[in-house]
Amino acid sequence: MKITKFVRKEDATDNWYLLDAEGIPVGRLATMAAVLLRGKHRPDYTPHIDMGDHVIVINASKVVFTGRKWDLKKYYRHSGYMGSLREETASDLLEKYPERILEAAIKGMLPKNRLSRKLMKKLRVVAGSEHKHEAQTPVAIEISEDKFIQALR
Repeated sequence: MKITKFVRKEDATDNWYLLDAEGIPVGRLATMAAVLLRGKHRPDYTPHIDMGDHVIVINASKVVFTGRKWDLKKYYRHSGYMGSLREETASDLLEKYPERILEAAIKGMLPKNRLSRKLMKKLRVVAGSEHKHEAQTPVAIEISEDKFIQALR
């Protein structure tokens, strides 16, 4: 008989990772960030516990979409009042709030429950190349399929 060992919340440790978004497609970057936030790269992954690490994404204003998504992709927000639905294209959102593009993509790849709201607090997205979390000494990860998997091992 096999016994499954679950990690307790107290035993989980947090690491800090730094992802550079310059020239990377949004979906590819969001997938990697969601894996790190969720903790699926760890051998002791437990689905119902916050096992994830902190993720800092820099250069969010230099992110790339493929195809005609800059003009065709729409982002919606609603204040809750009648008739207050607002829509913006990806290019408009990039000019005003470049962080929101990546935050929306990463949030969509997390589970829709209380755990995802906890995980989103561990995400920091910065439009430029400077961030204020140098004291945590984040580990920079090269974003490519092979190097990403090897860097986490």
